[in-house]
Amino acid sequence: MFSVLLKKLKESTVSVLPVVAIVFILNLTPIVSFTMPETITFLVSAVFLIVGIALFNLGADLAMTPMGDHIGSGLTKLKSVPLLLSVCLAMGVLITVAEPDLSVLASQVSAIINSTALIVTVGVGVGIFLLLAVLKIIFRKSLSQMLIYFYMMLFAFTALIIVQGNGALIPMVFDSGGVTTGPITVPFIMALGVGIASTIGGKNAGENSFGLIALCSVGPMLAVLILGCLVTGEMQFVPEYTFDNSFGNIISTLFHTSEEVIIALGLIIAFFIVLQIVCLKLPKKKLIQIAIGLGYTFIGLVIFLSSVSIGFMPLGYKLGAELSGNKPVFIIFSFVIGMVVVLAEPAVHVLNKQVEEITEGTVSRGSMMIALSIGVGCSIGLSALRIVFGFSILYYLIPGYLISLGLSFFVPPLYTAIAFDSGGVASGPLTSSFILPFAVGAAMALSGANSVLTDAFGIVAMVAMAPLITIQLLGFRAILSKKIKERIAMNRILNADDEQIIDFM
Repeated sequence: MFSVLLKKLKESTVSVLPVVAIVFILNLTPIVSFTMPETITFLVSAVFLIVGIALFNLGADLAMTPMGDHIGSGLTKLKSVPLLLSVCLAMGVLITVAEPDLSVLASQVSAIINSTALIVTVGVGVGIFLLLAVLKIIFRKSLSQMLIYFYMMLFAFTALIIVQGNGALIPMVFDSGGVTTGPITVPFIMALGVGIASTIGGKNAGENSFGLIALCSVGPMLAVLILGCLVTGEMQFVPEYTFDNSFGNIISTLFHTSEEVIIALGLIIAFFIVLQIVCLKLPKKKLIQIAIGLGYTFIGLVIFLSSVSIGFMPLGYKLGAELSGNKPVFIIFSFVIGMVVVLAEPAVHVLNKQVEEITEGTVSRGSMMIALSIGVGCSIGLSALRIVFGFSILYYLIPGYLISLGLSFFVPPLYTAIAFDSGGVASGPLTSSFILPFAVGAAMALSGANSVLTDAFGIVAMVAMAPLITIQLLGFRAILSKKIKERIAMNRILNADDEQIIDFM
């Protein structure tokens, strides 16, 4: 176990170190200036962030992934579709309501939309679409067709909310889809899909195991759009991000974060215990392993989320405010930080591992990470451009989703499923707690509080959209490469020298 933990620590260090190095190098230039307490707080938070990611990844391997897999396969073996759908609906709602990632977003927009109403609405959206995702696996429906249909609905509701005069909410609406699939829900939901697909079987079991995250990201956006039609009043966001490394604040943050994580994990554990008694009947050895894994998951998430809240969120805000004074540097830095910040998202590593296993190495972890890194870098760079010039996010989202859905007709369905799942995974807690405050700080410095909701928000949605294009392009390249190799082989056969053929007759 100790050797595995050391390996996880090494991986998380490699993930976080680029972000820390870039910020530290910037601090040595006259472009930005952090005080000594701010710098020390950030560096200490980074160390704890590394430990938190390592413990979380270890816990996901030991507990979250096996639990989802066993629940998915166990419920499917009962051959009771109503029971399977009922559990998935309730699980989707309750786990999402307790997702810490969603709480971060809800707390930042509480002045506009009631936090409880937003969280419950998003939870219902995830629950309904998790149910639809399971139906997709059972009846082996096309993910591409379902995505096209629901995204058309999404843009129809977007047009409606613009007509009603609540267009300022659109960036936040699309952000809600990205933050929903956080560090707790991703390993569990992905493993649930793998468990159901592997039990049902079929030649497309690998392909069907993906797509749950994709559909669970659409549900919250549709639900929040409907909620947005009911919102009235002034659409103004006043951010509050300040460094506070006092002992009291640290203890308060740890207790608050622990409470959120306990609720989130408690709901999953409660479901698992009931199913263990009713149908799973897992051996004691397996249960002990899962219990140990849950302990690692809890400690890792508390450390990770507390570190982000104490050190990364206020520094991201200040960094955005100071860099926005030099617009070219701001845009270039946004691209670079986007390329490296996705490396530090804990759920990304879970996704990459499962993709490599399901595709039997056809899609490697390395190629996935490169595609995600480039895609997220471009998305945050383009978001910085939007903050500088102040145009609508729909100029990005409409063409981006049309390209994404169009590519789904030309690449293998497996790549489409992986791409849309990656969109939800890439926009994790570090995106909402570091990149979003970074964008808010820049928007505040450039245009004031009136522009924050329309210009800064939407950056999470951009991060979620980027992998849809880049990973499908990865699949498109694989198809072209295969066809070119087949053509070359065929030409060699056709152009072979007939005199070299030996006739044994």
